[in-house]
Amino acid sequence: MFEELRGMMGLGAISAPVYTIYEATHAALGPTRAFSDATRAFFENPGNPFSMTTWGKSVAAACEVFERVTRRYGKPAFDIKDVLVGGERVAVHEEVVWRRPFCNLLRFSRAIRGNRRPDPKLLIVAPMSGHYATLLRGTVEAFLPNHEVYITDWIDARLVPVSEGRFDLDDYIDYVISMLHVLGSDTHVIGVCQPSVPVMAAVSRMEAENDPYAPLTMTLMGGPIDTRLSPTKVNDVAVEKGVDWFRSNVITKVPFPNAGFMRDVYPGFLQLTGFMTMNLSRHFDAHKTLYFDLVRGDGDSAQKHREFYDEYLSVMDLTAEFYLQTVDTVFIKYALAKGEMTHRGKPVDPGAIRNTALFTIEGENDDITGHGQTHAAHGLCVNLPADKRAHYTQMNVGHYGVFNGSRFRSEIAPRISDFIRSNLAPHKPSPGGANDPIPLDSKRGKGPVRPVSV
Repeated sequence: MFEELRGMMGLGAISAPVYTIYEATHAALGPTRAFSDATRAFFENPGNPFSMTTWGKSVAAACEVFERVTRRYGKPAFDIKDVLVGGERVAVHEEVVWRRPFCNLLRFSRAIRGNRRPDPKLLIVAPMSGHYATLLRGTVEAFLPNHEVYITDWIDARLVPVSEGRFDLDDYIDYVISMLHVLGSDTHVIGVCQPSVPVMAAVSRMEAENDPYAPLTMTLMGGPIDTRLSPTKVNDVAVEKGVDWFRSNVITKVPFPNAGFMRDVYPGFLQLTGFMTMNLSRHFDAHKTLYFDLVRGDGDSAQKHREFYDEYLSVMDLTAEFYLQTVDTVFIKYALAKGEMTHRGKPVDPGAIRNTALFTIEGENDDITGHGQTHAAHGLCVNLPADKRAHYTQMNVGHYGVFNGSRFRSEIAPRISDFIRSNLAPHKPSPGGANDPIPLDSKRGKGPVRPVSV
């Protein structure tokens, strides 16, 4: 959601049949791709003497680069086979435990032997912002040793028939509440980036209704709770363009023969165009480097390129109503931060949160979610006791470093796990009365505002 907003700055209007043109172009490339694949197979065949020559390797490398540039990338697999738990490597089995038209809830079941004490249940709400939930593969892997992990696996909107109805921000919140009901009252939830707003809205509504299935803890990571603070280019373009511009310029219909034929969507290929145009020269250089790595026979470097771009170039369509409502509610009206957000006609009041502990996390160099935007959640949860709050700013990471990478694994994930284990007791009624909002940590990156021992 954030990346494509920024990418839209450089795109003009699109016409109604743009999706059809895209599909036709992809189909027209079919024969050329087939010829390229055959040529590559010929020059990579070890029985072909040309395969050992620089010329033969150059032809094969050019064919692979062409195939990768023109390929339609499907949904990647999590492909998590095993994990180290308590010094023992155990198998991991992926299963769907809840299913709706626009989302599956995945559980990563660990084959743990013996009478080990159950680990805390953790629901990771992945962004519905263009990339698939597999973008959080590293996030899942980091929590698997110490948690029973579940994740939202959002469905590509072009695969959902129109007969299944609409899907907007209210539906997103409904889905989160429904999943928390399925998992039970001893669940912990993490909203990664874009889901921070609907996750906070869901917990607010559950607490307001005294829902016994409200989660024990809520961790918000790099999320746009209040985009008026330290606005980034992403925030600026939303305010500058307005929701009508997005409706007129980036929304189109899914063409035949896709299952979602005639559904209004913000298409994945257009999102990918936005991604790529932000750093076009870098992507061009990366593919040029892949070509020379293949010619030199540097298989390790080539494989790293393949793994990165297999994930990066895999995108999904978003329903138009969800995309537009999110842009309007979060980036233009600041509805949650201003106390004006509603869900199914009822107010979303974070002040109702009295029992679900709150942990907010930001990255020092985040250029998508500005400093303070996630921390703002504390100022909204005015009735949450001080001992149920924490904030942490990770030094030397950008947006993606908040939920992936070495610093996430070594510094952020352990803090989240510790915060969760510090709040395992069942909910107890909390007295009313406002608490002072937690100030931003003046020692940025030195630890959470409310001490969390790690």
